[in-house]
Amino acid sequence: MVRRTKEEAQQTRSQILEAAEKAFYERGISRTTLAEIAGIAGVTRGAIYWHFKDKADLIQAMLDSLHEPLDELARAGESPDEADPLGCMRQLLITLLQRVALDPKTRRITEILFHRCELTDEMSDLRQQRQTDNVECNGRIDQSLRNAVQRQQLPATLDTARAAICLHAYIDGLLSQWLLVPESFPLQRDAELLVDSALDMLRESQALRR
Repeated sequence: MVRRTKEEAQQTRSQILEAAEKAFYERGISRTTLAEIAGIAGVTRGAIYWHFKDKADLIQAMLDSLHEPLDELARAGESPDEADPLGCMRQLLITLLQRVALDPKTRRITEILFHRCELTDEMSDLRQQRQTDNVECNGRIDQSLRNAVQRQQLPATLDTARAAICLHAYIDGLLSQWLLVPESFPLQRDAELLVDSALDMLRESQALRR
């Protein structure tokens, strides 16, 4: 009975997340209410508050679902024991770009994040979480780059903190541009070339040296 209850709770949570994704994609975050999400999900507003503190918490849970399939690759690149940290980072970034291009759910959620997410006063908690996530992401990239330097895969004089910011901005920029105008360039086909261009920048740019 307890197992059944847990399964039902998980199913309800999944229904709410799917409904939120649909509503946010169609209407944008600021124009979507929790009551509308509850209606789409076929649950009460109370059910939403049982699983999520508020709209910002619901949005964060939706965004977190994007990271889970990539966490193993990210952790590998960040491990000092990994023999090929740069290879792990390369595969991570290629996989990220290709998933956005090929997987409809990933594409919708990423588009919500980039183009349908208005950080209003109501969303102050989400804004703070986004800021924290951004800093943490730069730190994780920095760690992977330092591991690559240690393995002599990148120049010993690379300013890894500055390089992490540049690489993060490069990938965000690619995703933002493609999601806005998907026909402007073939993201799936060119994912490897686009990532390799960024890694070439890390290897060759004198502006990224200490």
